[in-house]
Amino acid sequence: MTATQTSSAPRRAAAKAAARRADRAGWLLLIPALVAYGSFVIYPLATGIQYSFYDWNGIGAATWVGLENYAQVLTNPDLLGAIRNSFVLIAFFTVIPVGTGLVLATLIRTMRDGLALRASQTVLFLPQIIPLAAAGIAWSWMYAQTGAVNQILSSIGLGFLTRPWLADYATALPAVGLIGSWVLTGLCTVLLLTGIGKIDTSLYEAIRLDGAGWFREFFTITLPGLRQELAVLVTLTVIAALSTFDIIYTSTQGGPGRATLVPGLLIFRIGFTQSDVGLASAFGIVMMVLVLALVLPIQRLSRIGDR
Repeated sequence: MTATQTSSAPRRAAAKAAARRADRAGWLLLIPALVAYGSFVIYPLATGIQYSFYDWNGIGAATWVGLENYAQVLTNPDLLGAIRNSFVLIAFFTVIPVGTGLVLATLIRTMRDGLALRASQTVLFLPQIIPLAAAGIAWSWMYAQTGAVNQILSSIGLGFLTRPWLADYATALPAVGLIGSWVLTGLCTVLLLTGIGKIDTSLYEAIRLDGAGWFREFFTITLPGLRQELAVLVTLTVIAALSTFDIIYTSTQGGPGRATLVPGLLIFRIGFTQSDVGLASAFGIVMMVLVLALVLPIQRLSRIGDR
């Protein structure tokens, strides 16, 4: 063994010891987060799965029913109707905000940095910091027969369109969906604007030298460069659409009839009003599976181009 090998052995041993100490320190720092995650996510999820196989009112003895609760979720017209309403809301919570955010972010990018740019970003993002419950109450006033929406329509000669928007079976769900669009458009715009800022400006200069217009520039440079941001936004907004509760609870309570009834509100009613904890748990598990079935492919597709 040479002198060099002899001197390097202690250094390697010291490096390994330092790495082990760093690993232990990392795990010590991670333990509080793991305890919190296990207490507030893993344990409730496991308990919900357990409850979903029982007929239980939350107080008395539980009775094993197997997959009966899941069968009811998948066959009960009222429960399936609530799921259908939540999928309709995806158009308002995802398609409209993301599409509008793309257009607005592209237009704002052309503005010079200054007061107008900062003001536009602030105004667009403002709805995101308003509690959803407060947004639902405010919009329910605006949608009323004598509310701001009908007054504006009457003032511009469209009085024949006025109606109690949230009390009409045909317009209640779209009206609620537009509240979600209003809330989420600012978030989509700001995040996409940040993503556009990370795209190399030389790419835009090169494509302009080739004589490309706005349309080609958008689909060749901007849209591919925002793949990750779009995946994040679609994930967040789809989850928001399928799990919405606040807006519906404060604006329509699921009415008129069951026109705006969504899974979040129905799970709340089944579990706390009807005291059917087993069915409520099964419904929640089914919705979790639906969310994962929609979100995981989106995440997978967003990584294809990075390989």
